[in-house]
Formats: sequence, C-alpha cells, structure tokens
Amino acid sequence: MITEQEKEALRGWFAGRLPEGLFSELQDVTVDREEITVVGRTPEPDVGSDASEPARAAAVDGRISEFRERTREDRMHVAREAERRFGRKVSWGVECGDKRVLFTNVSAPVMTRLRQPERQVLDTLIAAGVARSRSEALAWCVRLVRRNADTWLDDLRESLEHVQKVRAEGPDAD
Repeated sequence: MITEQEKEALRGWFAGRLPEGLFSELQDVTVDREEITVVGRTPEPDVGSDASEPARAAAVDGRISEFRERTREDRMHVAREAERRFGRKVSWGVECGDKRVLFTNVSAPVMTRLRQPERQVLDTLIAAGVARSRSEALAWCVRLVRRNADTWLDDLRESLEHVQKVRAEGPDAD
C-alpha cells in the first residue's frame, strides 16, 4: 500500500509535469500497485441557458470526446515518462459538468478462492442477468461494497498508513 506522503508526491509530480492548460483543474490522482489514474476537469460547453437537458448531456459528451482526441498525444507523452519513473501504468480520465469518464484503464486479474456459498452469490447474479460471468459478478460485488462502505474503507486505509509509519520507525528501518 502506498502512503499518503507518496500519494501527495505523485500528485505534485503530475501537477508540475502536466502541460499547461491540459486540464482546467487537476481533480484526482489515485494509485495502486498496478496503476496511476489521473483525472482532470475540462470546462463545460456553453449551450445557452435555454438548452434542454438532453442537449446539455450531448454537449458534455461531445466535449469529453473532443478533449480525449485533442489531448491524446500530450497524455501519452506524460504517461510514458511517468511509467518509467513510477513503474506503474498511467490511465486518464476527465470530468465535465457532473460527468466523470475514465479512458482506457487497467483491468487487473485477481486470483481468489471462493467456497460454494460465495460462488452461489456470483452464480445468482449471473442468472439474474446482472453479470455475464463470475469475474464480472465479483467486480459488481466489489463496486457495491466500495459504494456502501466508503467511510469504513477510508478508516481502514488511515489505519494501514499508521501501521506503515510505525514499521518505518522500527529498529529494522534501515
């Protein structure tokens, strides 16, 4: 697990390294063992105050698509440099209005052993049409837990950071 200090250093590196004007604001830099995801904000298109909701949504989709194409080369250049420096793949996303879109990001395989009751949960999700495979069903379950347990997971991450800090101050910290 990466420490809060390491996360801040990563965020700082990207804030300093991103080409001027790539994003109107750097929203989020998240990291795990395989991937760094950089999300920035791009301005909403001006469609006028009398535009319908479908027109506004279509304009946001268009702006996101335009941003992705226009910035591809710059993003790829920064990603290659960051991948060499940090040893992780770099993925990108953008926020426009209240919509967040992640571009190509890592889909990492995770090996797990499940007993029959857990497999039955996954198979029920497949039978109900919620997922097409056990892998997709397990990903759905993880997203459900993440959405409903954010506070608990945040507390757990803070505790892990404290454990890492204490370990680093121990006698074998050399």
